[in-house]
Amino acid sequence: MTGVPDPPIRVLVVDDHEVVRLGLRAFLDATPGVEPVGAAADGHDALAQLEALAARDALPDVVLMDLVMPGMDGVATTALVKKSWPQVDVVVVTSFGEAHRVHGALEAGATGYVLKDADVDEIVQAIRAARRGEVHLDAAVARVLTHSLVAPRRGVSALTGREREVLVLVAQGRSNRDIGRLLSIGDRTVQTHMANVLTKLGLASRTQAALWAVREGLVEP
Repeated sequence: MTGVPDPPIRVLVVDDHEVVRLGLRAFLDATPGVEPVGAAADGHDALAQLEALAARDALPDVVLMDLVMPGMDGVATTALVKKSWPQVDVVVVTSFGEAHRVHGALEAGATGYVLKDADVDEIVQAIRAARRGEVHLDAAVARVLTHSLVAPRRGVSALTGREREVLVLVAQGRSNRDIGRLLSIGDRTVQTHMANVLTKLGLASRTQAALWAVREGLVEP
């Protein structure tokens, strides 16, 4: 006796690039056992479509979520999706694999994280894993995540008092010479403190550090 086949996994695609949306929909449409039910250009559009689908009792099983989008990013959108429709799984599909992005997405409720340069079959693997209640991470993302877990905690609490003072002054646009004069330390010592800040925060430049300090509320924008 032949069993009844499982219903297809319904998927909503969310990405601000039309080419990516169309490409993913076409790929999913040709994938057995998967049914694309829509595509959204940003977080607000995604939430509106989900509300409309929910009203028809036709919610998707999985949302493929881009992270970097105008208006409302993927992390914020994921959190709202999981708050309103906890039964809907979210799989992140993005070009960005930095540890803080991975942590943010997973903390928001994502159950998968795939990089856009991965093989497209891996996206289907992540969709199927999410439907089974499993977490699927791109191999490169898993390495980044593992490294971040064994690395020192990144945040304001990781900085010494002097490192924080230097960071605030850098964010205010001060030069090393000005910082040294204000803190009564040498230029080389300022450089050492700044290097420590970049290492602890996982940043690559003074500009990134300045933006981080603004984002964290250490200085006024």
